[in-house]
Amino acid sequence: MATLIELLSREPADALWTALAAAALLLLTLITMRVLRAAAVRKVSHRTILGLVIRRTEAPVQAVVSLAVMHMVCQAAPQRLWLIGSLRHVTLVLLIGAITWLLLRVVRVTRESVAELNPVDTADNLLARSRITQVRVLTRTLNVVILCVGLALALMTFPSVRQIGASLLASAGIAGLAVGLAARPVIGNLLAGLQIALSQPIRIDDVLVIEGEWGRVEEITGTYVVVAIWDQRRLVVPLQYFIEKPFQNWTRQTSELLGSVMLWVDYRMPVEPVRAELKRLCSADPDWDGRVANVQVTETSATAMQLRILVSSADSGRNWDLRCRVREGLIGFIAREHPACLPQLRAELVGAHAATAPPPP
Repeated sequence: MATLIELLSREPADALWTALAAAALLLLTLITMRVLRAAAVRKVSHRTILGLVIRRTEAPVQAVVSLAVMHMVCQAAPQRLWLIGSLRHVTLVLLIGAITWLLLRVVRVTRESVAELNPVDTADNLLARSRITQVRVLTRTLNVVILCVGLALALMTFPSVRQIGASLLASAGIAGLAVGLAARPVIGNLLAGLQIALSQPIRIDDVLVIEGEWGRVEEITGTYVVVAIWDQRRLVVPLQYFIEKPFQNWTRQTSELLGSVMLWVDYRMPVEPVRAELKRLCSADPDWDGRVANVQVTETSATAMQLRILVSSADSGRNWDLRCRVREGLIGFIAREHPACLPQLRAELVGAHAATAPPPP
């Protein structure tokens, strides 16, 4: 107890002046930052990119500046102050954490700014989706790197951790090999994510046919891709899949698409009326983009011929609806105008007497 009282009473003037200096500097720093923020808010609208940056980084910037001031005061304080070494260590660790927080927030603001400047709810959004995909993948990778570096720097401030690291340095080769083998899927997905961000075989909102399913790319994370299937299911696919296996991307260069409708009709069906009816149906349909509307005989069988109807649309969703309406309209047209030309099965009925009669000479 006497030792504790002696430690608490040692150099009280130095401790008091250090505390007052820290409080004064911290108060001055907070007031200055408040004034600067108020001036910036008056000059910048909240709806602009700069306004977004100010709003998102206000808290981490205040934390970094305040902790930096506290750490400088602790560094300038006399060495003989009680617990000054521990206080310096604590402020340093907190400063590293605040800087990590600020960097993560800057990465997030960058991603939000790119999304704000490149809206995907437009007709020609290929470039916007390309940029958003790159930023999402790269920012997730950068977040992992920032967290790992910040944690490593914070741990390295502890002497015991540095000693453990030095003692394990000799066996780092074997340990690194073991960890590399164990983390091979994670590392593979990380590298696949970087490759997807750079080469972009897929992008956000791309239309894919993968594993026999049709859907849109809804999310790209650091390890997997979420594909929203047309019936509201979600297909979760590892990133490496898109590097190692083939898949269909219907919006790689453009969202425009050709679709086909197959109809079987009798040989007596004239093709020109079908072409005219197709033109009429497409001209009245808002999902037709005016590029292609064609009818061709592509196959024949012993009983009927096959008509292939090609129609074009601005995207796959509209093309699907257009094909369904064209199919319905042409079937109704043939049944109404040429009912005898629907597919028929021809057979010749032979009577019993004719069947038993000898063949003619």
